[in-house]
Amino acid sequence: MMWGYGWGYSWVGVLSMGLVWFAMIAGVVWLVRGLGDSPARRHDSARQVLDERFAAGDISVEDYEARRRVLQ
Repeated sequence: MMWGYGWGYSWVGVLSMGLVWFAMIAGVVWLVRGLGDSPARRHDSARQVLDERFAAGDISVEDYEARRRVLQ
């Protein structure tokens, strides 16, 4: 006689192990993407904000050029 649940509940173990693996892989991907934020990407973001502010008329030409030189 077999003690335990037998094959009836094996799908629960497979499903839970699949969820564990998915969570671990998703966590690693999330960490790599978060740590991979390079200074060049932040630089592009700052330049984009500066360009948008200039296009909206929030800053003058002189101010735009001075800030752009600082970012370069």
